[in-house]
Amino acid sequence: MNFGVAFAPLVGTQTLWAATAAALVLALLLLLSRSRGGVIRALALALMVLALANPSFTREDRDLLPSVAVVVIDKSASQNFGDRARQTEAARAAVVARLSHIPGLDVRVVEAGQSDGQTDGTRLFSALGATLADVPADRVAGAIMITDGRVHDVPPDVSALGFSAPVHALITGSKNERDRRIALVAAPRFGIVGQSQTITYRIEDQGANESTAAVTVRRDGDVLETRTVPVGTPQRVDVPIPHGGPNIVEIEAAPLPGELTAVNNRAVVSIDGVRDKLRVLLVSGEPNAGERTWRNLLKSDASVDLVHFTILRPPEKQDGTPINELSLIAFPTRELFQQKIGEFQLIIFDRYARQGVLPLIYFDNITRYVREGGAVLVAAGPDYASQTSIWRTPLDSVLPAEPDGDITEQGFRPRLTELGRRHPVTRDLEGADSDPPHWSRWFRLIDTKNLKGTAVMHGPDNKPLLVLAREGEGRVALLLSDHIWLWARGFEGGGPHLDLLRRLSHWLMKEPDLEEEALRLAVRGRDLVVRRQTMADEVAPVTLTSPSGATRTLTLTPSEPGVWKTTVAANELGLWRATDGKLNALVNIGPANPREFAEVTSTTDVLAPITAATGGDARRLDNGSGVNVPRILAVRSGNTYKGDDWIGLRMRDASVVRGIGVLPVFAGFLGLLLLLGSLAGTWAREGR
Repeated sequence: MNFGVAFAPLVGTQTLWAATAAALVLALLLLLSRSRGGVIRALALALMVLALANPSFTREDRDLLPSVAVVVIDKSASQNFGDRARQTEAARAAVVARLSHIPGLDVRVVEAGQSDGQTDGTRLFSALGATLADVPADRVAGAIMITDGRVHDVPPDVSALGFSAPVHALITGSKNERDRRIALVAAPRFGIVGQSQTITYRIEDQGANESTAAVTVRRDGDVLETRTVPVGTPQRVDVPIPHGGPNIVEIEAAPLPGELTAVNNRAVVSIDGVRDKLRVLLVSGEPNAGERTWRNLLKSDASVDLVHFTILRPPEKQDGTPINELSLIAFPTRELFQQKIGEFQLIIFDRYARQGVLPLIYFDNITRYVREGGAVLVAAGPDYASQTSIWRTPLDSVLPAEPDGDITEQGFRPRLTELGRRHPVTRDLEGADSDPPHWSRWFRLIDTKNLKGTAVMHGPDNKPLLVLAREGEGRVALLLSDHIWLWARGFEGGGPHLDLLRRLSHWLMKEPDLEEEALRLAVRGRDLVVRRQTMADEVAPVTLTSPSGATRTLTLTPSEPGVWKTTVAANELGLWRATDGKLNALVNIGPANPREFAEVTSTTDVLAPITAATGGDARRLDNGSGVNVPRILAVRSGNTYKGDDWIGLRMRDASVVRGIGVLPVFAGFLGLLLLLGSLAGTWAREGR
């Protein structure tokens, strides 16, 4: 309960001060002239002026509000290293118990630093600010953080805290911790497919004096090199970029004896492969309706550099026409099929028949080109079943089906085979899910035998229509009809020719997304999707490894033909790994190298500046003799809140008013009595 005096003047402020001045002058004159009754008259003048000021006695009924202290518990991943988790829980129990014995203190405990798969680093001050969001600054007694000291949101100065109270840090871990980490000095973000990029890194040891370390460099899980490098000296490594999209490079150092953790012995760089140009050679045996379909498709793809030749007339047809008029552009067969054949990612033969243009030795070159990693697509017409068929060349050893000499000429709707429903080239083509498919008819199919590839589409009587095969390091596709142009022209509604031909050509050029057998990881919001593409009827369980090294076994369920999936929570930043024993997949969530694992040794240095600026302290819990939690004292005033064996909190005197009582001095009978009494006293003195 508080008592006081309040004023509510009956006149304006200027009038009140004028009356006060006049009364003071008159009172001085009366006192200086030693007039009879001067003191009483001066007192009467004072009471009149006081009446104009209208004073009141006030009484406030107040309830003291408790001061608020926050205990912030660091639950980040680095707190699981060594003995830190046990130290944290022991310190938490001791701190909360000691704070509970301080009267007038509201204790709030908050856990912070847990990875949510979105935030990089340990953010304890953000959690502290959120906890005190509903607390006025004049009620904050301070904060106590139990952490390993690796905090990544320390405010730059005290004013950013929003309160004036001590911040203390109780540091877990031990002073003599050892750790090795890889620091990236320079790492590219993009690279041209087929070229190399240079990464610069450095090995840093803390608490150790090792001079060298063994380093292994991997790309997409495959080892590129292993070597021994000096510690502390920048090193360079050249990494080839074999494919488009993310190329995940890992640089891993051998563990340091007795080190705290090996999590940060690995640095990850994700280099996005960008294709310069895909070079495609299209050779059309004769002008036909489907030729423009192929040309338009390949020319519309900005990533394709197309070289196209059409053989209008074979050399044996001589009619006296000068040689310089036989073609618009000379067909440089020797240059294309002998000198520069390796520069093409795909060679397409569109209704090509042996016409003496290409010597047989060039087909030997093409066969060797396929087995060494190249790709050939044969779009066959009646030429494939003739005596001049391309089959009757050395190319027959890589072609997946042999013509039997017959041609089926009748209307039919192409259909997907059972394997075709699973294959990424033909799976989920628009219109394929109905029976018959919502596609227009074709009217010609080349009959074959001795199939040795995978038929993904078939025609009447289940005859192969589109056959895919792998030969050595390369790939071959055989389209046994020349009527796909009917889809392109919209005949009877057309069909998905663009999707089919684009997927087919990109599969031949080894686009990773079109692999038949693949294990992939993808991030969808806060979830991690494990996706297995296969041509088999079942898949093996997948072992998933989180960035912190925790593993779990996942059972995938079918989601569509040829695709098995499962989803898990992506609750950690960093590199995730998946394997089924044969295939591996990597994906990085958030920063490639999370700050949480960049430096993991415990330290007082990071928090010492902010704790010292608030009058608090940053000290280790374990100095070699076990966990030692300091005493916690309530401090009413002062600038320092720490001692050798104690830390303090600033206790506040904040309160809330529950009621107010007001007694006006000159209101009612009391005021009248005072004024009349002063006048009566003056008259009585003058009447003597």
